[in-house]
Amino acid sequence: MARKKQRIFRFKRFAVANERSAMKVGTDGVLLGAWCSVAGRKRILDVGTGCGVIALMLAQRTESALITGIEIDSEAADEARQNFAASGWGHRLLIQNIDYKEFINDNKYDLIVSNPPFFSQGVLPKDNERMIARHSTELSFTHLISKSSELMAGTGLLAFIAPADAEREIKYLANQFGLNPTRICRVKGTPQSEPKRIMFEFSKNNHGEITENEIVIEYSPHNFTEEYIRLTKEFYLKM
Repeated sequence: MARKKQRIFRFKRFAVANERSAMKVGTDGVLLGAWCSVAGRKRILDVGTGCGVIALMLAQRTESALITGIEIDSEAADEARQNFAASGWGHRLLIQNIDYKEFINDNKYDLIVSNPPFFSQGVLPKDNERMIARHSTELSFTHLISKSSELMAGTGLLAFIAPADAEREIKYLANQFGLNPTRICRVKGTPQSEPKRIMFEFSKNNHGEITENEIVIEYSPHNFTEEYIRLTKEFYLKM
């Protein structure tokens, strides 16, 4: 029987096989990987790394940062490990096949980043790997924020992307665990649409002004805005 051809997503400086990972390369992950702050970050943790695309983007954006990807699914973790090894930054990329809730590390992280699961209600289809990978029974906002607050360095950041309608819940949870927003970016599909996603950065130390803005993806199908092109041009081949 012929082996199924592996799906490859090619960026300008690396390629990502994402056939075995339930979570494929998508706009949310690329947005977050391009947007989050990396200046001065030496130890980075990518929670729910999937095929490893965000970790690889952060490796490209930094010169010497050590980046660890956490992935609960063994097939996805193995695929991320292969993607890391095939890149030019394999010597500073590590994968751990473990549930984030069980992850223990004595060293603190300068940046924790995640494209977490979005679904908090509804029935989880049996044997549906993609739904399991995204479902909040595996990683809720509460678990993500509480665990990250434990693992963040004093000057560390937590950056993640979420549905726009979860903003109030997320701000409340962050406050409960001693985290304060530093940057917020609302993501709109088109100029006329309402924000669909929101990207956050939280820290333990910020008690001052919050930088808030928005980004629009496209004017019409495949007619991307200048701001989206500017943010992602170092990664997408066609930008």
